Amino acid sequence: MDINADFSARAAVHSETLNWSASPMKGVSRRMLDRMGDEVARATTIVRYDPGSHFSAHTHTGGEEFIVLGGVFQDEHGDYPAGSYIRNPPTSFHTPGSEQGCVIFVKLWQFDREDRTHVNINMSSGTFVADRAQAGVETMPLFKDAHENVRLERWAAGARASINTKGGAELLVLEGDFTESGEKFTKNSWLRVPEGYGLNIEAGDNGARLWVKTGHLDYIAVPAA
Repeated sequence: MDINADFSARAAVHSETLNWSASPMKGVSRRMLDRMGDEVARATTIVRYDPGSHFSAHTHTGGEEFIVLGGVFQDEHGDYPAGSYIRNPPTSFHTPGSEQGCVIFVKLWQFDREDRTHVNINMSSGTFVADRAQAGVETMPLFKDAHENVRLERWAAGARASINTKGGAELLVLEGDFTESGEKFTKNSWLRVPEGYGLNIEAGDNGARLWVKTGHLDYIAVPAA
């Protein structure tokens, strides 16, 4: 299955307009943003767990990165409330689920295969730092290595600025809205652009809070069949 699989092209999905599709696990549904592969896939997805639902125990051969958008995500390692940013690197193992239900934004098979760094950050209590190069923009670092740069950005109302697209760039709206190329992106809207794309955005009247990842599209892993 290929969804937005051309990484040389701009891709935009307003996920709140999509229907939920059932996954192989009862009580777990999803909205697919990009995908290369079938059930084992390089994928970016918004996933909804109904109360009491869970996935079977599994190992993340290609790594897993996710944000809890609502509710509480759980596994044998702990509880992860809304605002949690988690990286489970290749070879990590867990049994995910949610007693009260939750919604997460999750990326699979997008790690450097040698990465073994676990990350667990509560973005709700993190600290923003002003971006000295761009007025009205603040950042909260989440993860950075030679492969990618991941951060939370907070844009003041009406702020206008550009985002460096070296290695590609990807954005998810967590709060507020922004406009890019005449297209409005609201809560849970997703945008991915290739290297060299002129990514200039303008925050809406209430500002915007964005998850941003750059540099990572130089590395496009596809799980073995």
